[in-house]
This record gives sequence, structure tokens and C-alpha cells, in this order.
Amino acid sequence: MSGILVTVDGTLAVSWKSDEHDVLLGRIREHPGAEELLGSVMTDPQDFDLLNDAFSPDPLFIDSGAGVEVGPPVVVVHVVTGAAGRVVFPRTVVRAQEGSLLSVIELVVDLNSGLLTSIDDGGSTIRTDASEPTSLVVPVTELQVSGGAALAYVFLQALSPSQWQLGHQASTVGSDAVLRSFTVALGGGYARVRTDSSLVGESAASELRAAFFGRGHQMLDFRTIQDHRAPRTRSDLLFKGAVADQSHSVYSGLIRVERGAVKSDAMQTNHNLVLDEGAQADSVPNLDIEENDVRCSHGSTVGPVDEDQHYYLESRGVEPEMAEQLIVEGFFEDIAEQVPVPSARALVGRALAERAGGRHG
Repeated sequence: MSGILVTVDGTLAVSWKSDEHDVLLGRIREHPGAEELLGSVMTDPQDFDLLNDAFSPDPLFIDSGAGVEVGPPVVVVHVVTGAAGRVVFPRTVVRAQEGSLLSVIELVVDLNSGLLTSIDDGGSTIRTDASEPTSLVVPVTELQVSGGAALAYVFLQALSPSQWQLGHQASTVGSDAVLRSFTVALGGGYARVRTDSSLVGESAASELRAAFFGRGHQMLDFRTIQDHRAPRTRSDLLFKGAVADQSHSVYSGLIRVERGAVKSDAMQTNHNLVLDEGAQADSVPNLDIEENDVRCSHGSTVGPVDEDQHYYLESRGVEPEMAEQLIVEGFFEDIAEQVPVPSARALVGRALAERAGGRHG
């Protein structure tokens, strides 16, 4: 890795940077002029963003030099201790300067749950009461991708079932720049993440991916905006998830093409796998088009495991529970291979596979 930052309940505890790579990282207040970037990417800050502005104790800053290729990723770990009644406000600002190449992996994890949460020793149904959280986590991340730069960003959330998350990831992508973002949601009693990507420069591109797996009584809430503000911009969104037990997922997405953003190309796809009768998945894709010469599409699917696939495996001697696990793992396989940071692909694939396998012990 090029560097690592670790916060405990929002306060920086560990900061290390490799001398081999030209990247700045640390507290944002330690870098002259960097504090001006706080809030600069947010186009529509909401109440919890403003609370993060006011109460984040140690906003972090990651900055690549212009034209520099930073090979290994920078890793950011936000550790939440889970103290009852506590509200935690992690804040991260990432800037990929002109012509640079940068990778960032950001984790929000509960101190006591480990990387994977909500898998009990016996494999029985998880009991998570999302109406009674013990603590609240409000992570805000701002990504600024300057002209000609490329940023790969991975966010993984593994909180305990008694914690709520209200997260926001906002990005601006400049001319000829590329953002590849991947979100993994596994934990939290109620976990919401809003992902805004504004394509502000001509020929800017964003690739937005997410994988999630709801268990117990979890509520996973995803809200996205693909905002095309310049000509010849491209965005491609794919969110895939599974819900089991009594869990519930909601996806609400908007493709917005503003006037003047001619020849924009946008795609929005959401696929959901419902594993139990008590689980529920809702999908609401939307379009808001103010230009004529554009290409936009959206689609979603919600459904159970394919019975023909189940029959095929069982007819060849595979136990029913193992058959379901194999089908679910196959459902996530293609998107797990699209994690934009190669060193994180094994982590994401293993996390999703163990999440699926934990349903039956």
C-alpha cells in the first residue's frame, strides 16, 4: 500500500505513508489550503452532511501529485467502537490531480464485529432490531477527479447490526477523467448511502458499482445521482444485491442530463435477489433529461432464485442449501470481478461468499 490512515470514532489514530510514492495524506488541517476543499464537491448538502461539517473531529486528506501514478492503494480504516449513544462523523477528502492515477480503499468497521458481521455461531436467523440503534455513523467522502486523472475507489461497510449508518459519497469528474467506484454494504441495522457523481468536464466518465447482502432485519438504502453537466460524458451504474430473512433493500436512482450535455451516454441497472418470503427489495430508477442528442437507459429486476437452476444442481446430487449458496455466489461473481482495485477483489469476493454461506451455518 502507498499509505494508511486509521481513525477511531472519527479521530485520527494512525498515519503512515510510503516514501516510494508521491501522495499526501493525513489531517486536512495540516496541509495549507486543503481545508478549502471541504464541502467543495457537495452540490446539495443535506442535514447530516452539515452535521458532519460541524462535528467531524479529524477530516482526512489524500492528494496525488499532478501527473503522478500512485500504484498501490491508500487504505483508510474508520473504526467504530460501538459505545452506546455515540455519533461518529468520519470525513475523507480525496483529490486526484491532473493526469494522475490514484487508488483508495475506505473501510467503516465495528471494533467488536470484525470485518464480517451478523453471522452467529449457530447459523440461525439473525435478530436485528433496526428501530433501536445504539450508535450512529455518518461517513462523508468527497472525491475530486481533475482533468485527465483516474481514480479507483472502494468503500466497504461492515458495522454491527445495532449501528445505523447515514453515508454520503460525492464526486466531481473533470474533462477526460475517469472515476471507478465500488461500494460494498454488509452491516448495520439501517444503512443508507447516497452516491452522487457529477460529470463536470467534457468527456468525463464514471463507473459506479455496488454489492450488498441483507440479513436478519436489516434495512439497506441506496440513493444515487448520475449528473451529466458537460458534453460527451459517460456514466455506467450497476448495483446488485441479495436480501434474506426479514431484511429489506431499497434502491432509488436518478440519471440527470442537464441542458448542454449533448451526446451524453448513461446507463443505470439494479438487480436484486430475494432469498426468503419475508425479505423485500424495492427498485426505483428515474430519468431527468433536458437534452435531445443523448443516449440513456435504465432497468431493474427483483426476483427469487431461479427454480430451474436449483433443480439442475439438486438433480446432480447437490444439497438444497448448498445449491442456493452456489447460485448466490454466482450471482455476485461478475460484479466482484469489477472491483476497480485489484488487491481488494479477493476481500470483496470472500466477504460476499461468507455472507451467503453464513445463512445455513
